[in-house]
Amino acid sequence: MITISIVTITYNASKVLQPTLDSVLMQDFPHVEHLIIDGASTDDTVQMAQAYKQISDEAENEHVVRIQSEPDKGLYDAMNKGLRMATGDYILFLNAGDRLAAADTLEQVSLFCEGGDGEESPAVVYGDTDIINEDGIFLYHRRLQPPETLTWKSFRNGMLVCHQAFYARLDIAQNIPYDTQYKYSADVDWCIKVMKASEEKGLSHRNVHAVVANYLQEGQTTLHHSDSLKERFRVMSRHYGLLNTVFRHAWFVIRKFIRK
Repeated sequence: MITISIVTITYNASKVLQPTLDSVLMQDFPHVEHLIIDGASTDDTVQMAQAYKQISDEAENEHVVRIQSEPDKGLYDAMNKGLRMATGDYILFLNAGDRLAAADTLEQVSLFCEGGDGEESPAVVYGDTDIINEDGIFLYHRRLQPPETLTWKSFRNGMLVCHQAFYARLDIAQNIPYDTQYKYSADVDWCIKVMKASEEKGLSHRNVHAVVANYLQEGQTTLHHSDSLKERFRVMSRHYGLLNTVFRHAWFVIRKFIRK
């Protein structure tokens, strides 16, 4: 059976962290490595993580929790630390405030991670996302939804798969660090690169056809929406070309006005 590494990045996240930890602790799937990468928080974040580790250690499961707390150079630097530390077969980034959708989420995902009939395990397993508020109340289904067949070119139409619903095979992911020149959109860049690398190896990508992540509405990308959009334009231009990116963004704007 595979092991899934979950990386949670924290910094002074005590107000939103506990539900994230609880959503991992409640998983029926036994083989979980949970890495909590903290940026030297000054609130109760680390104490919460340590209490969670103790509860997990005492629980009748095989979850392994590791905590690292030290200064970092930002979100994606911290993600790279988690990427290097992970030892599982697949990796998922689930940041403070975000949650696994249900107690059987990892069990569902794991079924799609298995190879068969001589086929290698898929490079990426992905699913749908719901948007929630800080109280965990459902707000709406994420507008962008993953296609049946996902390729690296799919992301020309936007971030069709939420980062928190994107499980990457670790042997591929660890060769692709997050580009720390970006502050808000290195996750988009990383997902595209993982997809490119996997397609070069002829590996498959599988859709779970279920909601696998609950995404907290007020994430960093939402709070810095304008800067995030500008940075995402740079990422898209880098991968798909400037003219193609300008054309598609113009169409997004036109389509928005047509819908109104």
